[in-house]
Amino acid sequence: MITQHILVSGQVQGVGFRWSASKLAKQLGVTGTVQNLETGQVAIVASGEDAVLKDFVDQLQNGLSPWIQVTDITIKNLPGQEFQEFRIII
Repeated sequence: MITQHILVSGQVQGVGFRWSASKLAKQLGVTGTVQNLETGQVAIVASGEDAVLKDFVDQLQNGLSPWIQVTDITIKNLPGQEFQEFRIII
């Protein structure tokens, strides 16, 4: 199991991105958190198997809905963390 910090840029606030990312994470068995940043970006800390996280990021990049426009995703590996679930930080 690996943990990654995923920074998502684009039209990702006010368009249901956090909810959509949370729903996708739960479907794939990814745990962690998602939150809006003051910069207009969204930060995700995600834990899961390598192949599952790649699928998660691919689906984030390719648009979860027509209103979401992802322009950039930056991924950094973190020390492994365990989360009970995937949750939205308000």
